[in-house]
Order: sequence, then structure tokens, then C-alpha cells
Amino acid sequence: MKRLITAALFIAMMAGTAFAGTTLKLVEVITSPERTETLKSIVAKFEAENPGTKVDIISLPWNEAFQKFATMVSAGDIPDVMEMPDTWVSLYGNNGMLESLEPYLAKWDHTKELTPRALELGRYVKNTAYMLPYGFYLRAMFYNKKILKDAGIAEPPKTMDEFVKASEAISKLPGKYGYCMRGGPGGLNGWMIFAASMAGENKYFKDDGTSTMNSPGWAKGIEWMVDLYKKGYAPKDSVNWGFNEVVAGFYSGTCAFLDQDPDALIAVAERMNKDDFGVAPLPKGPDGKSFPTIGYGGWSMFSSSQNKDLSWKLIATLEGPEGNLTWNKKIGALPAYTAAEKDPFYAGDQFKGWFQELADKNTVPTVMPTYLEEFAFFKDSLAIKTSQQAMLGDISAKDLADQWADYLTKAQQKFLTKK
Repeated sequence: MKRLITAALFIAMMAGTAFAGTTLKLVEVITSPERTETLKSIVAKFEAENPGTKVDIISLPWNEAFQKFATMVSAGDIPDVMEMPDTWVSLYGNNGMLESLEPYLAKWDHTKELTPRALELGRYVKNTAYMLPYGFYLRAMFYNKKILKDAGIAEPPKTMDEFVKASEAISKLPGKYGYCMRGGPGGLNGWMIFAASMAGENKYFKDDGTSTMNSPGWAKGIEWMVDLYKKGYAPKDSVNWGFNEVVAGFYSGTCAFLDQDPDALIAVAERMNKDDFGVAPLPKGPDGKSFPTIGYGGWSMFSSSQNKDLSWKLIATLEGPEGNLTWNKKIGALPAYTAAEKDPFYAGDQFKGWFQELADKNTVPTVMPTYLEEFAFFKDSLAIKTSQQAMLGDISAKDLADQWADYLTKAQQKFLTKK
């Protein structure tokens, strides 16, 4: 009996030290000081639970992350685990560089607690879980209660027609505008949301790969966006605004409406009284539907990792209920767990708009065609340049729709040819 007890103790000790002396490399790409500190705190718990194991965190600045990480990969400097943006999964997943997480998810106790959307989006490439989403960036509409009252508007607009009328009324107030237009980096989401809502559907392509961007409904939505700017319902300099500028435009009281993800709530809540603003579902189009874009980030494991089981343990710590809620409360994303809505942090009015959207069958969270390898250039370069040209009158709204359709058609038909 004594020998059996001694053997059991030896096995337990060996299990605890099996990974001693092992260093995992973790790359963070959507970086900010607060995010990095939060990541370090969760990783510290992992290291404490796995004595002798160290995690080397490499934080890349987001504006340069795509190129910097590509350079790392080309030099063979590949991490074990990575914070994976939704727009990168197809690039690395289709190239065979990411490890399938399916075997781990099949055995993990918390898999059944994840939202169906988390598992669905994690399997967006090849129907395989190459990434485990930690949270969602779903668009909803921030609105300034004081400005609406001053303009004689009783409640936030529920339709796109009401949105235009409200924006017109607000823009007649001295120094005020209706819409915080994001004409610069990251602005594509707004165009896609309102174009799809005007069209009443979120299908980007026909069966033959032809883009719908210049079909009547989508083209009308694109023209609707151009008109908002040209009619003065958005600040003149918003043609160049990115994330920081649109959020500042809202909390400073320059404009009354802002379509944004929950991450904008951090800055807004710090600078505005909670009774002075609200978050409502995005206005619906003529068919009674809206199509807010949904973005997401997650954790991926590279297939080149020499410590896959340990890498999964790290992902499980980051994605587990405690780590996931801690992370999302700091970064401003909606958590991946079904129980999150009941958490006191998310139960207030400030998050109501997003949860209302998720519960509304006529609000359809929409993923942009990030599976296309050409999409990153389209989103971060071509779409910005051409939409600015349209807002400034250098090209027509029809020209804009035609250029987008032409580019995306070529990308989709190339994708279909490879399948």
C-alpha cells in the first residue's frame, strides 16, 4: 500500500512538472496598454497553475500588426498561440498554418457553454475551428439624449427614413450634426450595414461570384450614405475620421448618432454621464431588417507549435469563463458565453441595444467576406479611397458601387475557381 501511495504521489508530481522549463510564445495584435496588462494578469494565473512554464508575450501595435506579423512568419519566428483577428483567419487557416482545435473542443468542459455564434464563427474557414472567438464586436447605435431632446426628437430612430429626418433636424442646431460618419480607416462597416439594410439582404455575391454591390438595393444604400455626408448631416471633416475621431465626435456632443461596437463604450462612459446617452438597435431598412456587421477576435494555435497540449491549456485559460469575462470587460467586446447577459456588468441599459439586436430575428448579425484573401486590401485601402472620393464629389455613388462590385467579383470568382 505504501508503495502504491508513493507511486501515486510521484505520478502527480511528474504531471505538475511535465512542462517545467517550457516557454510558450503568445502574440497579441489588437494592442493597447490596458489590454496587455489584462492579458498578463490572466497569463500569470496560467503560469501559476503550470509551475516552471513561462509565457513570452509579444505585443504588436495594431496599425502595423499585419505587416510585422507577416515578417515574423516569413522569418520562421512563429508563435504557439496568437490573438487572431477575424480578417486574418482565412490567410493562415487556408495555408495550413493553424492547428484544428476540434479535438480539444470535443473534450473541453466549457464548450457547451459557449454561444452557438462563437462556435459558428470559429469554424468560418473550412468548417474547422482554427480559432476560438473570445468576443464579438457587434454594431449598434449610440445616441445622445440631450441633443435629441433639443431637436424635438422623442426617441432614437427605428428606421433609416427616421434616421435621415432626425439627422436633418439635429444638423439645424448650431454646431451639431446627426451622424458621426467614419470616412477614414475602418469605415467600411457603416457602408456595408446601411447598404445591406437598404437592400433587405446580406448576400454579397450571386452564385456565379458576381458581386451584389451595384445591384439596385445595395447601390441605393451606398448612395444613401453619400447623401448623408453631402447634405451636411455629418461633420465636414468626418470624411477622414477613424475610430478615435468618431468616438470623440460623439462624446464631445458634435454629433448625435454613432454606429459602433461595444469597445467604444469604454471611452464614451468615461466622458459622459450614463443618463445622457443610450445604445439602441441600428435602424432598419425598407424591408424591416437591419444587418449590423459582427467582427470578432479569438485565440489560435499554430500547427508548428512543439507544445500543442500546453498551448491548448493556455487557450483554455484565456477562453475559460473567468478569463473570458475578465478579458472582455476590459476590451469592450461581448463575451463568448451564453451566461454573460446575466452578469451584472452587462445587465445595465448601456448594453441593452446589443442584446436586443442579438435577440431580434429581423436583426441579422453579418460577417463581411473576410474569407477572401483580397479583402484586407479592399477594406483597408480601396474602400477608404473610393468612398472618400464619392463623399467629396470626385466620383458618383454609382461609380463607387461599380468599382466595389468589380473588385469583389474578381476576388470571389478567383476564390470559387480554387474550390
